[in-house]
Amino acid sequence: MARKDRLEQPKVPRGRGELPDPFYYLNNFQTVLASIDRRYADLLSSEERQFIAQFSALPRASGALLVRMVMRQGSLFRLSRLRYPEIGETAAAVAPLLQAGWVDASPDLEVNQLQKLLTKAELLRYFSVSRPYRTFNKSGLVAVLRAQYPGSKPFLAWCQESGDRVYHLVVASLCERFRMMFFGNFHQDWTEFVLTGLGIFAYETIPVSLQSLAFRTRAHVDSFEQIYRCRQWLEAELALDEVVAGVPPRIANCDWLEERRQKLLFQIARAYERSDERSAALTVLSACTHRGARLRTIRLHERAHEWGRARELCLNAQRNPENESERQQVNRLLPRLNRKLGVSGINPPEKIDIPTFDMAIDMPSNDYAVEYLVRDRLAQQSRENTHIHYVENALVMSLFGLMFWKAIFAPIPGAFFHDFQFEPADLSSGQFYERRQSEFIECFSQLESDRYKSAIRQCFAAKAGIQSPFVSWGTLSKQLLDWALWCFPAAHLRLWFEWIVRDIQANRAGFPDLVQFWPLDQRYRMIEVKAPGDRLQDNQRRLLEFCVSHQMPVSVCYVRWAPL
Repeated sequence: MARKDRLEQPKVPRGRGELPDPFYYLNNFQTVLASIDRRYADLLSSEERQFIAQFSALPRASGALLVRMVMRQGSLFRLSRLRYPEIGETAAAVAPLLQAGWVDASPDLEVNQLQKLLTKAELLRYFSVSRPYRTFNKSGLVAVLRAQYPGSKPFLAWCQESGDRVYHLVVASLCERFRMMFFGNFHQDWTEFVLTGLGIFAYETIPVSLQSLAFRTRAHVDSFEQIYRCRQWLEAELALDEVVAGVPPRIANCDWLEERRQKLLFQIARAYERSDERSAALTVLSACTHRGARLRTIRLHERAHEWGRARELCLNAQRNPENESERQQVNRLLPRLNRKLGVSGINPPEKIDIPTFDMAIDMPSNDYAVEYLVRDRLAQQSRENTHIHYVENALVMSLFGLMFWKAIFAPIPGAFFHDFQFEPADLSSGQFYERRQSEFIECFSQLESDRYKSAIRQCFAAKAGIQSPFVSWGTLSKQLLDWALWCFPAAHLRLWFEWIVRDIQANRAGFPDLVQFWPLDQRYRMIEVKAPGDRLQDNQRRLLEFCVSHQMPVSVCYVRWAPL
């Protein structure tokens, strides 16, 4: 789950408060440096070791100012905007940083860099701008100034009447490397310490002695940083050939990092494909083992009318599919390729009919979700002993997360690197289940009796609010949990859980929108809602067909707007 997605999750904080130490951010930065020095001393460059040693000897105000700059956006800062009560006079605090060469007090700036530091009013004050251009918005004004002033020079040369100064954080990239080495990923940042300190986030405790080293060699560190750089190039739409040239070679003895390299290759291939560079896309895909690479290769051959080659790959995939998604796509592609090649006598897989029903509803005058409309209508039509909830993926995935908490957070090698992980590093890999098979088998065994109910309830109480890649604390109330454990048969839970572990990445989504419970009858029904013109997505169809094949009560409600 991406950082943005996780922040949007409903959370149950464990107790919010204020950070009492005004130098909390400095303490956090020192914690990171100490951790890196302790864990990766043998891998650090001379520049990195020297920085760590010199930083510890800085006056507190100077160290705090550096960290304030590190934790802000960009690497250029105006003196007038570096004011912090706990630091005191900025000019005095910055002096040791200038002496160490970590901050430059007179960097050369182009207009494009300068405009990020100045308001439009300041640009008009310091630059000679013809009257017609003075009414332009800031972006238009900057375009004019860039053409008129193509060179670069220090801030005071541009803004001679200003009493301000601009500092350049020279060690920005070095400190960024420390951040990524500590977290072992590209998306977590310094706010993790703050959010945890305030009690907004809580994480499962993995003892430091059981945490793994994210990197074993210096080559791992360099490859990690290069992958990050290539991703930035890809997002900035740099020439794809240059991005490919920057991809590090295959990474040995570091599965999680090699998986990220493979994902990067897949993203590059897709970019080539979108640019209609089929040959280049196929070249990259030929060296890519990321899930979906074989299917993209098949589709590229099909588009090039290379039906024989596409069919050959389809047959290989059909014999040994990488997941249910690929099986579904191949079964859809093969009949089409057979027709193109005149191949007959091969029967398509038997189609599974998914139960459906229609519902006429008045079109809402606001943005009220159609799933809620169906929920409310069913509640009106049903007897009093029924309960209907909008849960989508949250309910079954939360039950899974609680049932297998011990397996998910098992501190196996290469899974946990620090104290701020809400999921194992290898969760998205194809080996997640296999690496924890004994732990999963132990948890599955609880389904053989009613032990699973008490295990889930105990985990719900003990782990409340702790970040999890599966449990949606904002959705899963105690009442909803009780109804689910009462109405879902253990056999159905086992089937769902086996479906999920078969492919964590692909099968964690696609569950129906609504769940309807009849507690007196100890039964349930799950309903996928489709608005007018909407259709089932592939992952939804796969799951629904799986449920129907095992006689589980699921259906699709197709909504139509009632005539006025």
